[in-house]
Amino acid sequence: MMAKDWTPSSWRNMPIEQVPDYPDPAALADTEKRLATYPPLVFAGEARKLTRSLAEVAEGRGFLLQGGDCAESFAEHGADNIRDFFRAFLQMAVVLTFAASQPVVKVGRIAGQFAKPRSSNNETRDGKTLPSYRGDIINGIEFDEASRIPNPERQEMAYRQSAATLNLLRAFAQGGYANLDNVHQWMLGFVGGSPEAERYRALADRISETMNFMRAIGIDAESHPSLRETDFFTSHEALLLGYEEAMTRVDSTSGDWYATSGHMIWIGDRTRQEDHAHVEFCRGIKNPIGLKCGPSMEPDALLRLIDKLNPDNKAGRLTLITRFGHEKVEAHLPKLVRAVEREGRKVVWSCDPMHGNTITLNNYKTRPFDRILSEVQTFFDVHRAEGTHAGGIHIEMTGKDVTECTGGARPVLAEDLSDRYHTHCDPRLNANQALELAFLVAELVKKDHAEDAARKVAAG
Repeated sequence: MMAKDWTPSSWRNMPIEQVPDYPDPAALADTEKRLATYPPLVFAGEARKLTRSLAEVAEGRGFLLQGGDCAESFAEHGADNIRDFFRAFLQMAVVLTFAASQPVVKVGRIAGQFAKPRSSNNETRDGKTLPSYRGDIINGIEFDEASRIPNPERQEMAYRQSAATLNLLRAFAQGGYANLDNVHQWMLGFVGGSPEAERYRALADRISETMNFMRAIGIDAESHPSLRETDFFTSHEALLLGYEEAMTRVDSTSGDWYATSGHMIWIGDRTRQEDHAHVEFCRGIKNPIGLKCGPSMEPDALLRLIDKLNPDNKAGRLTLITRFGHEKVEAHLPKLVRAVEREGRKVVWSCDPMHGNTITLNNYKTRPFDRILSEVQTFFDVHRAEGTHAGGIHIEMTGKDVTECTGGARPVLAEDLSDRYHTHCDPRLNANQALELAFLVAELVKKDHAEDAARKVAAG
């Protein structure tokens, strides 16, 4: 069913937050008109496949791993960066797949994550005030007037970078780089060099034993393509709606509208007003949608948003991405979970442990690893207590050895932050911290499964 009274441009009649002030509306309109003629970046059939996979997660038969850059940049675009991210991400997915004994749905924050919401429209340094940096798709990070003026031509640059990134990701996912043997060896290298090696060894050894058994009975990458290929999807925040509208197309097989800028898009915590433009745009497209839920989200407001974004209550359509901060989860998450369960709404529950745990040390924004882990732990605890499915995690990460988040088994200290602090916006987990988090989440998933099994035995 088509969304009632909806068109790809109906958002333009609604109030809107986080919109850049382009000085030349005619140039902006020309850019959007050109973008509307460009080939789609992703296809409706791929988005439908992701919806089906997320439906399994919503029903408790899978786990969502979503992660990637805080904000992609034009300067850091390169094959090595994409490869290193994909490699770290696959290692996380293998660890979680084995621990969960369930499919892990792999969704990157990549090939479109260029726009960022800001808490202020302006930034002041040394008495000089300029427009805030809103991501490379809008303006430049350099603190000078020319860079900070929103430039619509950047949208075409973002499109081309996204297309190139997707081209390489598809080659990695389907061309043999994702071979399970490769990923397993990378993971063993991480375990062998980790100060927490003994903690991770048992799970790593079990994976090795399983791989050896499979090879012994003739199950290998040559005879089973599923061992050398994987499904990988892309996602980003749908912040710049003019770009999203230009990339929205009618699917010829179904007649439905799809945003072809990415497989999944999400609505941020700053733009989730139910009568505003971002919710209006997202309600009409058929892609799977994410909705960020921060501390100000109340149960009644959440239920209204769910009904607006997923009126048919279709499993896999809507992912609720909670982002509270490690000290606020217990105060906010249970009431949301109970309301959604009471009303029978089908959603994926995912934990974003990054955005609520940002602090400043030595004049650098950072996120302590122990706070990130604490929020994930409490997220699982709440769902276990409520009898619901802790369906996924949503993290900002990179495959590089950056020093942006403090802590971890190979600890980044406050005095280390200046060494390799490369992010264009918010601090990211480095490759080692991300894989360490995957092992720790795997322990939580295994605990959930053990308790589920015990309940079933007790129930007869």
